[in-house]
Amino acid sequence: NDYALDRWKKEQNNDGAATASQSTTSPDGLSNSFKLDITTADTSITGSQYAEIYQYIEAQNLQRLAYGTSSAKSCTLSFWVRSNKTGNYGVTLQQNDNSSKQLVLQYTINSADTWERKTLSIPGDTSGVINNDNGRGLTIFFLQAAGPSLTSGALRSTWTAYSSGDFGKGQEVNLYDSTSNEWYLTGVQLEVGDTATDFEHQSYTNELKECERYFQVLGSGNATYVMMATFYSSTAITAITQLRTVMRDTPALVQDTGSAYYKIYADSTGHEFSGFDSITSPSKYSLGLYESGQMSESVGYSGGLYTNSSGSYLAASAEL
Repeated sequence: NDYALDRWKKEQNNDGAATASQSTTSPDGLSNSFKLDITTADTSITGSQYAEIYQYIEAQNLQRLAYGTSSAKSCTLSFWVRSNKTGNYGVTLQQNDNSSKQLVLQYTINSADTWERKTLSIPGDTSGVINNDNGRGLTIFFLQAAGPSLTSGALRSTWTAYSSGDFGKGQEVNLYDSTSNEWYLTGVQLEVGDTATDFEHQSYTNELKECERYFQVLGSGNATYVMMATFYSSTAITAITQLRTVMRDTPALVQDTGSAYYKIYADSTGHEFSGFDSITSPSKYSLGLYESGQMSESVGYSGGLYTNSSGSYLAASAEL
């Protein structure tokens, strides 16, 4: 239950397991795909058990839809999908600012192990609510399994109040029923209008900048320079850095810790420590790091801060 790639979050509540990864299996014109590989089977999805991947879309990026007005616009969701497991799958959209008001749709994988492009129509909602802020505006769910408590309702081609029985109605396949099963997704595009156009390829630079609004890796692996740090006291260091891109909101620290995972060079000496105690004075523009009690040096000595192990990982997260 965590983020995998391209801001897609994998989540499940059943007795199976799946590995999410980036795959080079892809249709022509697209280089990679999101792959789910079932590693532990659950042949009986019961009650409200489920499996899904989903993505939050920032509300202020959706203002052109004009939800809640007489000018509310329809849009089109298009994507490429592939699986050895044919049948009907569910896609559900929810308005996060409107008590999870939802749209419950379905697509069909017709041929095994074959890339198929799907398009789904998303009607405008004159009574919808998408706030003009940096919160969650819409969530798009792609389901892989759903129990009877989530499929007892009906498909909804217009926006209706949230109902748990409707939520998974489109999902008739249990992708988790065999460890031979796998599912791929790529080329997802949500665009205003009733016609799906070719996938819009952005430059790598623009794509990276958009991603770093939500998540920035500060350092990873062995011997990566992170920022400058100073001994604030004889046993505590502080460090501060400007973030590469203005983030969506004040970020939280994400780190992997372990023996000698990080190092500061000060007074020609490498001082090793396991991780940081806290993030200090964070903002959308910069953040500081603080650690106390694992090292000793003269007050005021400064030096480069580095990752120091293959397991080292330091990041800032402002995900939705």
